[in-house]
Amino acid sequence: MSSHAKDFIVEQLKKQIQDLEFDNQERSFGKVIEVGDGIAKVSGLSEAMMSEMLEFKTERGSVYGVVLNLNEDSVGAIVLGDSSWIKEADEVMATKRILEVPVGEDLIGRVVNPLGAVLDGKEELKSDKHYPIEKIAPGVITRESVKQPVQTGIKAVDAMIPIGRGQRELIIGDRQIGKTAIAIDTIINQAGQKMKCVYVAIGQKESKVANIVAKLEQSGAMKYTIVVVAGASDPASMLYIAPYAGTAMAEYFLDQGEDVLVVYDDLSKHAVSYREISLLLKRPPGREAYPGDVFYLHSRLLERSCKLNKDFGGGSITSLPIIETQAGDVAAYIPTNVISITDGQIYLEPDLFYQGNRPAVNVGISVSRVGSAAQIKAMKKVAGKIKLEAAQYRELAAFAQFGSDLDEATKKQLERGKRLFEIFKQDQYAPVAVEDQVLIYYAVSNGYMDDVPVERIKDFELALLNYAHDNARATLDRVKKSGQLEEKDESDFQQAIQGCKDILDYLIKKND
Repeated sequence: MSSHAKDFIVEQLKKQIQDLEFDNQERSFGKVIEVGDGIAKVSGLSEAMMSEMLEFKTERGSVYGVVLNLNEDSVGAIVLGDSSWIKEADEVMATKRILEVPVGEDLIGRVVNPLGAVLDGKEELKSDKHYPIEKIAPGVITRESVKQPVQTGIKAVDAMIPIGRGQRELIIGDRQIGKTAIAIDTIINQAGQKMKCVYVAIGQKESKVANIVAKLEQSGAMKYTIVVVAGASDPASMLYIAPYAGTAMAEYFLDQGEDVLVVYDDLSKHAVSYREISLLLKRPPGREAYPGDVFYLHSRLLERSCKLNKDFGGGSITSLPIIETQAGDVAAYIPTNVISITDGQIYLEPDLFYQGNRPAVNVGISVSRVGSAAQIKAMKKVAGKIKLEAAQYRELAAFAQFGSDLDEATKKQLERGKRLFEIFKQDQYAPVAVEDQVLIYYAVSNGYMDDVPVERIKDFELALLNYAHDNARATLDRVKKSGQLEEKDESDFQQAIQGCKDILDYLIKKND
């Protein structure tokens, strides 16, 4: 081959390489075709990835977005900021980075938005660690069975619907009947339990979230809690990414071998925001197949909650997703989706709530698929019959309304059930320690409260706990530490119950 021919080939190759470099550069930049309602359509980004961050170059500065739709000749993106800054023909740059959020210890005690920007008026975050908001859930090989309890401090839940570390327990019910209250009480009860907490507010009123943060501050719970807020006034894009961002923040602590509790309040509004985004992007609005389906939207979120085995750090993420039903319709599309993803549900019933049974837990429909594996042995021992008795009482009470003659055994069961439901009543922001619950359930399940008038049960419960704290503190501490209820402990409990009764009898006689 002549030198002239060689030179020609080299020149052609150089030209092709230059064209290739120019083509790659072209693929990293695009132009806005149309924008509105927090959605932008961009041409020219032929190599953009799903969930990739885009930078919109506007006259007022940069605005970021996330790719959510990959079309043949354009990409659809949600704008994470003020979309009014963006105009048609503005330049868009692909960052080659999947959307990520700051993580780490610096976030503890802070109120942030889903992008990690502070909302509490304190100093900016110093964390230099970032996690992607979307991540493949840990595989089966890395996990182990759920067996360590999450003590909620709510008597009805800890006894009958126990939650374990690594479990996903749905809280479901109509609006304004105490779903958030259960989640917040659970967070407050984690003081001293070696559990970090992440509360994700999705589409909630900012005033409501401010009240929750104030209550967490007051109870000392913000020392181990991160609050992620995508408020009702935020764009749908922020509501959409909020639960994923909260989970990413929790996964940092999971990777450190720690236990984390995540509350999603609530996923109904999350599904609505996703539907809004889907319609604006002209994609099917959430009821077609993978990957756009609402089922996949929530399953890929909740599958990230797990209990890892010791070879992988032994950490856990426990999630409490909240779903709002309409007129108690648990068979609707989104409620049934989340019920099928989770490991049980706490169902709150409006009728119980308005009758004064608060928390209004329906023990018949509520279930924990982990069951007594997530209870300490002492609680398992005293609460074994409680759920059955509670469910039977509701059926018997409905039957007894007809005024039929009842045999003595049925009357006794009804009386025991009345006292049991009085025990379940509990004030908000007043979680009960597990050892105190064991004592209360020991007293009611063994008939020590059968002779106490129903209207005096709450007074007797309070008196018993005060008496036991003064006279049987060592026994309560032993039950708490060991998780067991030995014969000696039962004997001490019996003495405490009888001692409390003797004092109350004396006071009643004295007043008479």
